Amino acid sequence: MMEQKTTQEKHDRAKYKLAASIKECMKTTPVDRITVKDIVEGSGLTRQTFYRNFKDKYDLINWYFDKLVLQSFEQIGMGNTVGESLTQKFEFILNEKAFFTEAFRSDDYNSVKEHDFELILQFYKDLIARKTSRPLEEEMEFLLEMYCRGSVYMTEKWVLGGMKDSPRRMSDKLVEAMPPKLEKVFSELELL
Repeated sequence: MMEQKTTQEKHDRAKYKLAASIKECMKTTPVDRITVKDIVEGSGLTRQTFYRNFKDKYDLINWYFDKLVLQSFEQIGMGNTVGESLTQKFEFILNEKAFFTEAFRSDDYNSVKEHDFELILQFYKDLIARKTSRPLEEEMEFLLEMYCRGSVYMTEKWVLGGMKDSPRRMSDKLVEAMPPKLEKVFSELELL
C-alpha cells in the first residue's frame, strides 16, 4: 500500500510540473499553438511521462481545472450553497487569470469550456439525484443543461472580458439567472 501511495504521489508531482510548464508557455503562446514538446521541455520531464498522465495538452488543462474547481463544488450541499461554491470557483479562476484566459480562448473539441460544461452538468445531475433519490425528470434535465451551458458561456465572457465583475458578483448573477423551476428545485433541496 505504501508503494502505491508513493507511485500516486510521483504521478501527481509530474502532473503539477507539467501544469506549471503549460502555464509558463501560456504567458507567451496561445494554447492551440503550444506543443507537447514545449510542455515537456519546460517541465524537464519526458514525452513518455506526459503521455502516461495525459492524452493531450487539453487533457492536462482540464485536469488542472478540475483540481482547482472541484474543491469548491464538492462542498455544495455539505455546508456550501451553489452561490458560495460559484464564488470560490471564480476566485480560483481569478487567481490563475493568465492560465484561464488562455484556456478559455481555445475552441478545441476537448477545450476547458466543453469540459467545464460536462463537469458541472454531471455534478448537478448527480447532486440532485442523490438528494432526491431519483433521476431528473426530462424537463428538469433540459433546464439544467440550458442553465449550465449559459453559465459556461457567461464564465467565458467574464474571463475573456478581463474579469471586471468580482467573483461574488459573477456568482450572484449566475444564481439570479437560474430558471424559476430549477431554482425551486435547488431551494427545496437547500442548495441555494
